[in-house]
Amino acid sequence: MKEDFLHYVWKFQKFDVGSLYTSNGEILHIKNQGSHNLNSGPDFFNAQIELDGQLWAGNVEIHIKSSDWYAHCHEMDPAYDNVILHVVWENDAEIYRKDGSVIPTFVLKKHIPTTTLQQYQKLFSKESKWINCENDFNETDGFIIENWLERLYLERLQKKEEILLKELKATQNHWESLLFRMLCKNFGLKVNGDSFFSIAKSIDFSVVKKCSHERQDFEALLMGQAGLLKGETEDWYFKTLKTRYEYLKHKFQLCNENVIVPKFFRLRPPNFPTVRLAQFAMLYFEQPNLFSKVIAGQQVDDFYELFNVTGSEYWDTHYNFGIGSLQRKKRVSKGLMDLLIINTIIPLKFCYAVQHGKDVSEEILELATKISSEENTVVKKFNSLKNISKSACQSQALLQLKTEYCDKNKCLDCAIGGYILGSQMQSRVNRVIRN
Repeated sequence: MKEDFLHYVWKFQKFDVGSLYTSNGEILHIKNQGSHNLNSGPDFFNAQIELDGQLWAGNVEIHIKSSDWYAHCHEMDPAYDNVILHVVWENDAEIYRKDGSVIPTFVLKKHIPTTTLQQYQKLFSKESKWINCENDFNETDGFIIENWLERLYLERLQKKEEILLKELKATQNHWESLLFRMLCKNFGLKVNGDSFFSIAKSIDFSVVKKCSHERQDFEALLMGQAGLLKGETEDWYFKTLKTRYEYLKHKFQLCNENVIVPKFFRLRPPNFPTVRLAQFAMLYFEQPNLFSKVIAGQQVDDFYELFNVTGSEYWDTHYNFGIGSLQRKKRVSKGLMDLLIINTIIPLKFCYAVQHGKDVSEEILELATKISSEENTVVKKFNSLKNISKSACQSQALLQLKTEYCDKNKCLDCAIGGYILGSQMQSRVNRVIRN
């Protein structure tokens, strides 16, 4: 038995609330269970109970054993003077206030349905499971899951907002610079994300503004800072970019000592860092007012149009310097566009709106639901339990669910866990009504 389960049971009143008595035989009616306190002090504030017809208002403290009151030294803490009810699983000691008066004790153990307790124990059993509720996930009401995933998606955006604000501070609150850094990072995808992020951070945005109106200059800037223009080769385009980079490096006093060199190993040629940096360079060359367009955009097609770029002509016949390939336009794929919208555009739009006092939750949710679901190990596993992920909103929410709830055993804070436990209580009530 864990205390957080008792918190859950008390908070949502998941027990038989008829004919309640304290350990001393007082008739107990719960008028208001109080507000859950997640900080120090009593567990629930501003509760209201009735004892033998007398109304009491104050706080509620919850423990596994009533003797935990003394184990936690609450009798010495004035923050607990206003406790009007001690809720416990086992009553093994009489509890007194500092003035010597008895604190009423309510024993939950007698009132929780066996089925609810069994379901709780089943959730936290030591069986080898991917998630605790995987045996019951498919039976969870679809409406419950859908609404919970919406909340989780917004929760995930709030978490990303914290990361963006930290990075915004590093740019001296320069939103265009923040977009540049985050877009560059996500052009690198998982393998080269950190590398591309380090490239972006190595270039002051004032230099970006000065160089991006000349495509070759900007491409040379990115390739050079990435360390991809070192050495010698007879390739004409390599020589051209290297010459331009050496001039820019001297002019702007550039340094790339802290840049992480991008990887080619085990990447498909369309994902080579040379191709991705060439596409990124073209994006900023063709969209000089990119930030304002990102903030103004509302439909998925607006962003598909922005990201519909290719590398320069050289890359039509190359994936790397000096190595030829069949002629093919190296256009940003729809899959990459979706990832850029999911991981850069939407979080930044959300963060920007919040910082300017605007609520764009509905707009963001609508945008995310128009993008196809991501395909990754977590999403595929959830879909094997119940086919639920149809959009990016849901796939992102499932990542939040897995990392922040399932992996941390926070089932009692999860709407799905609550439904599974609550459905057992409702089944018991229905049986009572039928009988």
